Amino acid sequence: MKTYDVIALGELLIDFTMNGENERGNSMFEACPGGAPCNVLAMLNKLGRKTSFLGKVGKDAFGIQLRKTLETAGIDTSKLYEDREVHTTLAFVHTLPDGDREFSFYRNPGADMMLVEEEVTEEYIRQARVIHFGTISMTHDGVRNATKKAVELAKKNGLLITFDPNLRPPLWESLESAKEQMEYGFSQCDVLKISDNELQFASGKEDYDEGICILQEKYKIPLIFLTLGKEGSRAYYKGMCVEEKGYNVQAVDTTGAGDTFCGSVIHAVLKYGLETLTEEKLREILAFANSAGALVTTKKGALCSMPKQEEIMELMKKEKRI
Repeated sequence: MKTYDVIALGELLIDFTMNGENERGNSMFEACPGGAPCNVLAMLNKLGRKTSFLGKVGKDAFGIQLRKTLETAGIDTSKLYEDREVHTTLAFVHTLPDGDREFSFYRNPGADMMLVEEEVTEEYIRQARVIHFGTISMTHDGVRNATKKAVELAKKNGLLITFDPNLRPPLWESLESAKEQMEYGFSQCDVLKISDNELQFASGKEDYDEGICILQEKYKIPLIFLTLGKEGSRAYYKGMCVEEKGYNVQAVDTTGAGDTFCGSVIHAVLKYGLETLTEEKLREILAFANSAGALVTTKKGALCSMPKQEEIMELMKKEKRI
């Protein structure tokens, strides 16, 4: 028996999201707990999974807030370390007129970068069925080595490995370095969740099918999920390409939509396994994950705004997806 369904490692931070203006015309920001790995875990917890987070925050007020938030969400924090010298990472999220987002990070350094190899143990990693990671924990040498150690231990102990590049260009010294670490993730994972713009960046192809074909041929990834924003998503598996359209909701904050989708598909892979997925099952998985991803955009923040399974099913019924 495993203690956890999923361990995720990487960044845990505060997302400051725009929340209107005051009477003097100054922008106001809401301090929302965030970070892609924990967003994924929060969704998994909503779906009844047991999860744990491996990472580091500062020994400061934001670090205390984040630990409490994870505990409230039901995420194990026994491997959430505190750094006495470096503050918790902060990100300011600006929403552009076209609905896209622009990130300003306060991370030079940030506590999430301070995780080291010695804090990653085999005893801990082998307690899980799945390990999930992205590239933000690979921007600098120390935390990159810790991430790679965790992935190596996961492979050694037969864990399923899931990967979401979560590309954030401002955090990298160069886009060439970002691409190199994305390629490492591609080479290690069993399940890949990737966005449309990340796929185009990694493959050099505008056409999605061509880009996926390049990744499949080079890295032999068994299952790939491609997210297309409000247009929906696709799954690529054993020669199949299955597509499901998105949902019509009134979005107020798209932060965490991809992470919510990712948590939903990891839940489904744990439920159905990776060997015998059918077109019908893939459509079901995509419809559910699209619904979850759409619903989280109707609220501010992400980690504390994950939808319940009943809400997800209600939206699916409303749009006659089930």
